[in-house]
Amino acid sequence: MKKFIRSFVTLSVASLALIAPTQVLAQEGSLEIFNQKIEMHAVLQEIVADFNEEYGSNAELVTVPDGGTVLRTRMANNDAPDVVNVYPQNADFKQWAADNRFLDITDEDFLNRLVEETAESYAIGDRVYNLPLTTNSWGFFYNVDLFEELGLDVPNTWADFEALVTQINELDHIPFAGAFSTQDSWTLNGYHQLAWVNAAGSPEEANEYLRFSESGSISAEDEITKKAAEQLTLLVDNAQPNANGASYADSIAAFVNGQGLILPNGLWALPVIMQQQPSFEVGTFAYPGQEENQALTVGAADLAFSISEDSDNKELALQFLEYMTREDVLIRYYDVDGMPTTVKALQEHFPFEQTKAVSELVNTDQHFIWLQSEWDSEEGFWHSIVDYINSGGDISVLETGLNQHFDPMKD
Repeated sequence: MKKFIRSFVTLSVASLALIAPTQVLAQEGSLEIFNQKIEMHAVLQEIVADFNEEYGSNAELVTVPDGGTVLRTRMANNDAPDVVNVYPQNADFKQWAADNRFLDITDEDFLNRLVEETAESYAIGDRVYNLPLTTNSWGFFYNVDLFEELGLDVPNTWADFEALVTQINELDHIPFAGAFSTQDSWTLNGYHQLAWVNAAGSPEEANEYLRFSESGSISAEDEITKKAAEQLTLLVDNAQPNANGASYADSIAAFVNGQGLILPNGLWALPVIMQQQPSFEVGTFAYPGQEENQALTVGAADLAFSISEDSDNKELALQFLEYMTREDVLIRYYDVDGMPTTVKALQEHFPFEQTKAVSELVNTDQHFIWLQSEWDSEEGFWHSIVDYINSGGDISVLETGLNQHFDPMKD
Protein backbone atom coordinates (compact mmCIF):
# COMPACT_ATOMS: atom_id res chain seq x y z
CA MET A 1 0.00 0.00 0.00
CA LYS A 2 1.60 3.33 -0.54
CA LYS A 3 0.43 5.88 0.41
CA PHE A 4 -2.28 4.14 2.12
CA ILE A 5 0.03 1.54 1.58
CA ARG A 6 2.48 4.13 2.39
CA SER A 7 0.15 4.99 5.14
CA PHE A 8 0.43 1.52 6.54
CA VAL A 9 4.19 1.12 6.25
CA THR A 10 4.91 4.72 7.13
CA LEU A 11 2.78 4.34 10.14
CA SER A 12 4.59 1.21 11.18
CA VAL A 13 7.93 2.91 10.66
CA ALA A 14 6.73 5.87 12.70
CA SER A 15 5.82 3.51 15.47
CA LEU A 16 9.33 2.15 15.47
CA ALA A 17 10.81 5.62 15.25
CA LEU A 18 14.31 4.92 16.49
CA ILE A 19 14.79 1.50 14.94
CA ALA A 20 16.80 1.65 11.74
CA PRO A 21 15.59 -0.69 8.98
CA THR A 22 17.80 -3.58 8.03
CA GLN A 23 19.17 -3.61 4.50
CA VAL A 24 20.11 -6.91 2.93
CA LEU A 25 21.42 -7.32 -0.60
CA ALA A 26 20.65 -10.51 -2.49
CA GLN A 27 23.60 -12.40 -3.92
CA GLU A 28 23.78 -13.35 -7.57
CA GLY A 29 22.16 -16.70 -8.26
CA SER A 30 19.98 -16.75 -5.15
CA LEU A 31 16.22 -16.34 -4.83
CA GLU A 32 15.57 -12.72 -3.91
CA ILE A 33 12.51 -12.11 -1.73
CA PHE A 34 11.78 -8.37 -1.67
CA ASN A 35 9.99 -7.16 1.47
CA GLN A 36 8.30 -3.78 1.96
CA LYS A 37 7.21 -4.41 5.56
CA ILE A 38 10.25 -3.09 7.41
CA GLU A 39 8.77 -3.66 10.86
CA MET A 40 8.31 -7.37 10.08
CA HIS A 41 11.83 -7.99 8.78
CA ALA A 42 13.01 -10.01 11.79
CA VAL A 43 10.25 -12.61 11.77
CA LEU A 44 10.33 -12.89 7.96
CA GLN A 45 14.08 -13.41 8.14
CA GLU A 46 13.53 -16.34 10.52
CA ILE A 47 10.90 -17.82 8.20
CA VAL A 48 13.17 -17.50 5.15
CA ALA A 49 16.03 -19.13 7.06
CA ASP A 50 13.82 -22.11 7.92
CA PHE A 51 12.63 -22.29 4.31
CA ASN A 52 16.26 -22.51 3.18
CA GLU A 53 16.95 -25.26 5.68
CA GLU A 54 13.95 -27.30 4.52
CA TYR A 55 14.61 -26.88 0.79
CA GLY A 56 18.40 -26.62 0.83
CA SER A 57 18.00 -23.33 -0.99
CA ASN A 58 19.66 -19.93 -0.96
CA ALA A 59 16.71 -17.55 -0.68
CA GLU A 60 17.55 -14.11 0.68
CA LEU A 61 15.22 -11.55 2.20
CA VAL A 62 15.82 -8.01 0.93
CA THR A 63 14.44 -5.20 3.08
CA VAL A 64 15.27 -1.59 2.21
CA PRO A 65 14.07 1.84 3.33
CA ASP A 66 11.24 3.29 1.21
CA GLY A 67 10.62 -0.06 -0.43
CA GLY A 68 7.81 1.22 -2.65
CA THR A 69 10.03 3.75 -4.39
CA VAL A 70 12.84 1.23 -4.72
CA LEU A 71 10.49 -1.34 -6.22
CA ARG A 72 9.04 1.08 -8.76
CA THR A 73 12.55 2.05 -9.83
CA ARG A 74 13.61 -1.56 -10.19
CA MET A 75 10.50 -2.48 -12.14
CA ALA A 76 11.10 0.47 -14.47
CA ASN A 77 14.66 -0.77 -15.00
CA ASN A 78 13.51 -4.35 -15.71
CA ASP A 79 15.22 -5.52 -12.53
CA ALA A 80 12.29 -7.16 -10.77
CA PRO A 81 13.04 -9.26 -7.66
CA ASP A 82 12.16 -12.96 -7.92
CA VAL A 83 9.49 -12.75 -5.21
CA VAL A 84 7.92 -9.39 -4.43
CA ASN A 85 5.90 -8.21 -1.43
CA VAL A 86 3.57 -5.95 -3.43
CA TYR A 87 0.12 -4.50 -2.78
CA PRO A 88 -2.38 -5.90 -5.32
CA GLN A 89 -5.02 -3.22 -4.77
CA ASN A 90 -2.64 -0.52 -6.02
CA ALA A 91 -2.57 0.94 -9.49
CA ASP A 92 1.10 0.09 -10.00
CA PHE A 93 0.50 -3.62 -9.32
CA LYS A 94 -2.47 -3.66 -11.66
CA GLN A 95 -0.43 -2.14 -14.46
CA TRP A 96 2.50 -4.50 -13.92
CA ALA A 97 0.22 -7.53 -13.87
CA ALA A 98 -1.63 -6.35 -16.98
CA ASP A 99 1.76 -5.99 -18.67
CA ASN A 100 2.61 -9.61 -17.79
CA ARG A 101 5.38 -8.60 -15.41
CA PHE A 102 4.22 -11.19 -12.84
CA LEU A 103 3.74 -14.94 -13.05
CA ASP A 104 0.19 -16.21 -13.49
CA ILE A 105 -0.55 -18.38 -10.40
CA THR A 106 -4.27 -18.90 -11.06
CA ASP A 107 -4.03 -22.70 -11.15
CA GLU A 108 -1.66 -23.21 -8.21
CA ASP A 109 -3.06 -25.59 -5.60
CA PHE A 110 -1.88 -23.51 -2.64
CA LEU A 111 -4.54 -20.89 -3.45
CA ASN A 112 -7.06 -23.44 -2.17
CA ARG A 113 -5.70 -22.83 1.33
CA LEU A 114 -7.08 -19.29 1.27
CA VAL A 115 -10.58 -18.14 2.12
CA GLU A 116 -12.69 -18.59 -1.00
CA GLU A 117 -12.41 -15.80 -3.60
CA THR A 118 -9.72 -13.94 -1.63
CA ALA A 119 -7.03 -14.14 -4.29
CA GLU A 120 -9.61 -13.72 -7.05
CA SER A 121 -10.68 -10.36 -5.58
CA TYR A 122 -7.33 -8.97 -6.78
CA ALA A 123 -7.40 -10.75 -10.16
CA ILE A 124 -6.57 -8.95 -13.37
CA GLY A 125 -9.23 -10.08 -15.78
CA ASP A 126 -9.77 -13.65 -14.67
CA ARG A 127 -6.13 -14.36 -13.81
CA VAL A 128 -4.43 -14.31 -10.40
CA TYR A 129 -0.95 -12.83 -10.07
CA ASN A 130 -0.70 -12.36 -6.31
CA LEU A 131 -0.93 -14.36 -3.09
CA PRO A 132 -2.57 -12.18 -0.38
CA LEU A 133 -1.80 -13.65 3.05
CA THR A 134 -2.89 -10.93 5.48
CA THR A 135 -5.26 -7.98 5.35
CA ASN A 136 -5.12 -4.68 7.18
CA SER A 137 -8.33 -3.14 8.52
CA TRP A 138 -9.59 0.04 10.16
CA GLY A 139 -11.71 0.84 13.20
CA PHE A 140 -11.79 2.51 16.61
CA PHE A 141 -9.70 1.75 19.68
CA TYR A 142 -11.31 2.60 23.00
CA ASN A 143 -10.44 2.80 26.69
CA VAL A 144 -12.28 -0.22 28.11
CA ASP A 145 -11.67 0.71 31.75
CA LEU A 146 -13.05 4.24 31.44
CA PHE A 147 -16.00 3.02 29.39
CA GLU A 148 -16.90 0.66 32.23
CA GLU A 149 -16.24 3.24 34.95
CA LEU A 150 -18.43 5.84 33.22
CA GLY A 151 -21.16 3.39 32.23
CA LEU A 152 -20.56 3.80 28.49
CA ASP A 153 -21.54 1.22 25.90
CA VAL A 154 -19.85 0.38 22.60
CA PRO A 155 -22.10 1.74 19.82
CA ASN A 156 -24.11 -0.69 17.69
CA THR A 157 -25.51 1.93 15.28
CA TRP A 158 -24.49 5.36 14.04
CA ALA A 159 -27.19 6.94 16.24
CA ASP A 160 -25.63 5.12 19.20
CA PHE A 161 -22.25 6.55 18.28
CA GLU A 162 -23.56 10.11 18.16
CA ALA A 163 -25.24 9.59 21.53
CA LEU A 164 -22.03 8.13 22.96
CA VAL A 165 -20.00 11.19 21.96
CA THR A 166 -22.61 13.47 23.52
CA GLN A 167 -22.54 11.39 26.71
CA ILE A 168 -18.73 11.52 26.93
CA ASN A 169 -18.82 15.31 26.60
CA GLU A 170 -21.50 15.60 29.28
CA LEU A 171 -19.27 13.59 31.62
CA ASP A 172 -16.47 16.14 31.06
CA HIS A 173 -14.26 13.77 29.12
CA ILE A 174 -12.83 14.10 25.62
CA PRO A 175 -14.34 11.71 23.05
CA PHE A 176 -11.47 11.37 20.55
CA ALA A 177 -7.71 11.29 20.45
CA GLY A 178 -7.08 12.67 16.97
CA ALA A 179 -4.33 13.49 14.49
CA PHE A 180 -5.92 16.26 12.44
CA SER A 181 -2.78 17.71 10.88
CA THR A 182 -2.31 17.67 7.11
CA GLN A 183 0.94 15.73 7.56
CA ASP A 184 -0.83 12.80 9.21
CA SER A 185 -4.24 13.13 7.57
CA TRP A 186 -3.80 9.55 6.30
CA THR A 187 -4.72 8.34 9.79
CA LEU A 188 -8.33 9.29 8.99
CA ASN A 189 -8.41 7.69 5.54
CA GLY A 190 -10.46 4.80 6.92
CA TYR A 191 -12.95 7.05 8.70
CA HIS A 192 -13.41 9.17 5.58
CA GLN A 193 -13.97 6.20 3.26
CA LEU A 194 -16.30 4.46 5.69
CA ALA A 195 -18.38 7.63 6.03
CA TRP A 196 -18.88 7.80 2.27
CA VAL A 197 -19.70 4.10 1.96
CA ASN A 198 -22.13 4.37 4.84
CA ALA A 199 -23.75 7.42 3.26
CA ALA A 200 -23.84 6.03 -0.29
CA GLY A 201 -24.94 2.52 0.62
CA SER A 202 -22.00 0.54 -0.82
CA PRO A 203 -18.37 0.93 -1.90
CA GLU A 204 -19.44 0.83 -5.55
CA GLU A 205 -21.97 3.63 -5.09
CA ALA A 206 -19.46 5.70 -3.13
CA ASN A 207 -16.90 5.46 -5.92
CA GLU A 208 -19.57 6.08 -8.53
CA TYR A 209 -20.29 9.40 -6.84
CA LEU A 210 -16.72 10.38 -5.94
CA ARG A 211 -14.51 8.96 -8.67
CA PHE A 212 -16.69 8.16 -11.67
CA SER A 213 -19.03 11.16 -11.70
CA GLU A 214 -18.69 14.22 -13.93
CA SER A 215 -15.95 16.74 -13.24
CA GLY A 216 -16.97 19.25 -10.57
CA SER A 217 -20.12 17.29 -9.70
CA ILE A 218 -19.46 16.62 -5.99
CA SER A 219 -21.84 19.09 -4.38
CA ALA A 220 -22.57 20.24 -0.84
CA GLU A 221 -26.24 20.27 -1.88
CA ASP A 222 -26.37 16.53 -2.62
CA GLU A 223 -27.87 14.23 -0.01
CA ILE A 224 -24.97 11.81 -0.15
CA THR A 225 -22.49 14.63 0.62
CA LYS A 226 -24.68 15.88 3.45
CA LYS A 227 -24.90 12.39 4.94
CA ALA A 228 -21.16 11.81 4.72
CA ALA A 229 -20.43 15.27 6.16
CA GLU A 230 -22.79 14.60 9.06
CA GLN A 231 -20.69 11.59 10.01
CA LEU A 232 -17.42 13.48 9.60
CA THR A 233 -18.82 16.21 11.86
CA LEU A 234 -18.64 13.81 14.81
CA LEU A 235 -14.91 14.59 14.94
CA VAL A 236 -15.35 18.38 14.92
CA ASP A 237 -14.51 19.97 18.30
CA ASN A 238 -14.51 16.54 19.93
CA ALA A 239 -10.80 15.79 20.22
CA GLN A 240 -7.94 16.73 22.52
CA PRO A 241 -6.62 20.33 22.56
CA ASN A 242 -4.47 21.17 19.54
CA ALA A 243 -5.62 18.07 17.65
CA ASN A 244 -5.57 20.14 14.45
CA GLY A 245 -1.76 20.15 14.66
CA ALA A 246 -1.35 16.71 16.21
CA SER A 247 0.72 13.98 14.61
CA TYR A 248 0.04 10.27 14.53
CA ALA A 249 2.37 9.85 17.51
CA ASP A 250 0.59 12.67 19.36
CA SER A 251 -2.78 10.98 18.92
CA ILE A 252 -1.41 7.70 20.30
CA ALA A 253 0.03 9.56 23.30
CA ALA A 254 -3.26 11.37 23.89
CA PHE A 255 -5.15 8.08 23.88
CA VAL A 256 -2.67 6.28 26.15
CA ASN A 257 -2.66 9.23 28.56
CA GLY A 258 -6.45 9.15 28.78
CA GLN A 259 -7.04 12.48 27.04
CA GLY A 260 -9.31 10.90 24.45
CA LEU A 261 -11.43 7.81 25.12
CA ILE A 262 -11.57 6.73 21.46
CA LEU A 263 -8.75 6.55 18.90
CA PRO A 264 -9.78 6.35 15.22
CA ASN A 265 -7.07 4.39 13.38
CA GLY A 266 -6.10 1.15 11.67
CA LEU A 267 -5.50 -2.04 13.61
CA TRP A 268 -1.80 -1.71 12.80
CA ALA A 269 -1.69 0.90 15.61
CA LEU A 270 -2.11 -1.71 18.35
CA PRO A 271 1.60 -2.58 18.71
CA VAL A 272 2.39 1.14 18.90
CA ILE A 273 -0.26 1.65 21.57
CA MET A 274 0.97 -1.29 23.61
CA GLN A 275 4.58 -0.08 23.41
CA GLN A 276 3.41 2.95 25.40
CA GLN A 277 2.20 0.61 28.18
CA PRO A 278 -1.32 1.97 28.71
CA SER A 279 -2.64 1.59 32.24
CA PHE A 280 -6.03 0.44 30.94
CA GLU A 281 -7.46 -2.39 28.86
CA VAL A 282 -7.65 -1.57 25.15
CA GLY A 283 -10.60 -2.65 23.01
CA THR A 284 -11.87 -1.98 19.50
CA PHE A 285 -15.14 -1.56 17.67
CA ALA A 286 -15.92 -1.26 13.97
CA TYR A 287 -17.46 1.70 12.14
CA PRO A 288 -21.17 1.53 13.08
CA GLY A 289 -23.81 1.21 10.38
CA GLN A 290 -27.23 2.81 10.22
CA GLU A 291 -28.77 -0.33 11.71
CA GLU A 292 -27.46 -2.98 14.09
CA ASN A 293 -25.16 -5.63 12.63
CA GLN A 294 -24.22 -3.32 9.74
CA ALA A 295 -20.80 -2.30 11.06
CA LEU A 296 -18.09 -1.96 8.43
CA THR A 297 -14.34 -2.03 8.12
CA VAL A 298 -12.02 -1.25 5.23
CA GLY A 299 -8.61 -2.55 4.28
CA ALA A 300 -6.74 -4.65 1.76
CA ALA A 301 -3.90 -7.10 1.25
CA ASP A 302 -0.90 -6.39 3.42
CA LEU A 303 1.55 -9.29 3.30
CA ALA A 304 1.09 -10.32 -0.33
CA PHE A 305 3.55 -11.92 -2.74
CA SER A 306 3.95 -12.00 -6.51
CA ILE A 307 6.59 -13.75 -8.62
CA SER A 308 8.46 -11.98 -11.41
CA GLU A 309 7.78 -13.38 -14.86
CA ASP A 310 11.48 -12.79 -15.55
CA SER A 311 12.68 -14.84 -12.57
CA ASP A 312 15.19 -17.56 -13.41
CA ASN A 313 14.01 -19.62 -10.45
CA LYS A 314 10.24 -19.76 -10.73
CA GLU A 315 10.00 -23.28 -9.30
CA LEU A 316 11.67 -22.31 -6.04
CA ALA A 317 9.66 -19.08 -5.95
CA LEU A 318 6.44 -21.10 -6.19
CA GLN A 319 7.68 -23.36 -3.42
CA PHE A 320 8.20 -20.29 -1.24
CA LEU A 321 4.65 -19.09 -1.85
CA GLU A 322 3.33 -22.55 -1.05
CA TYR A 323 5.46 -22.58 2.11
CA MET A 324 3.96 -19.26 3.28
CA THR A 325 0.41 -20.65 3.04
CA ARG A 326 1.16 -23.40 5.55
CA GLU A 327 -0.59 -22.96 8.88
CA ASP A 328 2.53 -23.71 10.95
CA VAL A 329 4.56 -21.17 8.97
CA LEU A 330 2.18 -18.23 8.67
CA ILE A 331 1.10 -18.43 12.31
CA ARG A 332 4.61 -17.34 13.28
CA TYR A 333 4.15 -14.14 11.26
CA TYR A 334 0.53 -13.71 12.30
CA ASP A 335 1.26 -13.93 16.02
CA VAL A 336 3.64 -10.97 15.71
CA ASP A 337 1.78 -8.85 13.16
CA GLY A 338 -1.82 -9.58 14.12
CA MET A 339 -3.35 -8.45 10.83
CA PRO A 340 -6.27 -10.72 9.85
CA THR A 341 -5.17 -13.59 7.65
CA THR A 342 -6.70 -15.12 4.55
CA VAL A 343 -5.47 -18.64 5.35
CA LYS A 344 -8.51 -20.79 6.14
CA ALA A 345 -6.74 -22.87 8.79
CA LEU A 346 -6.15 -19.73 10.89
CA GLN A 347 -9.62 -18.19 10.67
CA GLU A 348 -10.50 -19.00 14.28
CA HIS A 349 -7.14 -17.88 15.62
CA PHE A 350 -7.02 -14.28 16.86
CA PRO A 351 -3.59 -13.42 18.26
CA PHE A 352 -4.79 -10.12 19.70
CA GLU A 353 -8.16 -10.20 21.44
CA GLN A 354 -8.15 -6.39 21.60
CA THR A 355 -8.73 -6.11 17.86
CA LYS A 356 -11.05 -9.08 17.37
CA ALA A 357 -14.21 -6.98 17.09
CA VAL A 358 -12.85 -5.45 13.89
CA SER A 359 -10.62 -8.20 12.53
CA GLU A 360 -13.42 -10.78 12.60
CA LEU A 361 -15.25 -8.72 9.93
CA VAL A 362 -12.39 -9.18 7.47
CA ASN A 363 -13.17 -11.75 4.75
CA THR A 364 -16.89 -11.06 5.22
CA ASP A 365 -19.30 -8.82 3.30
CA GLN A 366 -18.81 -6.19 6.02
CA HIS A 367 -15.28 -5.54 4.82
CA PHE A 368 -14.40 -3.76 1.57
CA ILE A 369 -11.16 -2.99 -0.26
CA TRP A 370 -9.82 0.54 -0.03
CA LEU A 371 -11.67 2.81 -2.44
CA GLN A 372 -8.38 4.18 -3.73
CA SER A 373 -7.86 0.95 -5.61
CA GLU A 374 -9.88 2.76 -8.31
CA TRP A 375 -8.07 6.11 -7.96
CA ASP A 376 -4.91 7.60 -9.43
CA SER A 377 -3.89 9.14 -6.08
CA GLU A 378 -5.27 9.58 -2.59
CA GLU A 379 -3.43 12.33 -0.69
CA GLY A 380 -6.01 14.98 -1.56
CA PHE A 381 -8.77 12.78 -0.17
CA TRP A 382 -6.92 12.48 3.13
CA HIS A 383 -6.38 16.21 3.34
CA SER A 384 -10.02 17.03 2.61
CA ILE A 385 -11.24 15.44 5.84
CA VAL A 386 -8.85 17.34 8.10
CA ASP A 387 -9.56 20.56 6.20
CA TYR A 388 -13.26 19.96 6.87
CA ILE A 389 -12.68 19.20 10.57
CA ASN A 390 -10.39 22.19 11.05
CA SER A 391 -12.86 24.50 9.27
CA GLY A 392 -15.36 23.69 12.00
CA GLY A 393 -17.44 21.55 9.68
CA ASP A 394 -17.84 23.86 6.67
CA ILE A 395 -19.34 21.60 4.01
CA SER A 396 -18.22 23.92 1.21
CA VAL A 397 -14.62 23.21 2.23
CA LEU A 398 -15.31 19.50 1.85
CA GLU A 399 -16.92 20.03 -1.57
CA THR A 400 -13.97 22.09 -2.81
CA GLY A 401 -11.34 19.71 -1.51
CA LEU A 402 -12.94 16.62 -3.00
CA ASN A 403 -13.52 18.17 -6.42
CA GLN A 404 -9.92 19.37 -6.50
CA HIS A 405 -8.77 15.87 -5.68
CA PHE A 406 -10.98 13.87 -8.05
CA ASP A 407 -11.38 16.21 -11.03
CA PRO A 408 -7.91 15.49 -12.50
CA MET A 409 -8.83 11.80 -12.60
CA LYS A 410 -11.98 12.56 -14.55
CA ASP A 411 -10.45 14.73 -17.27
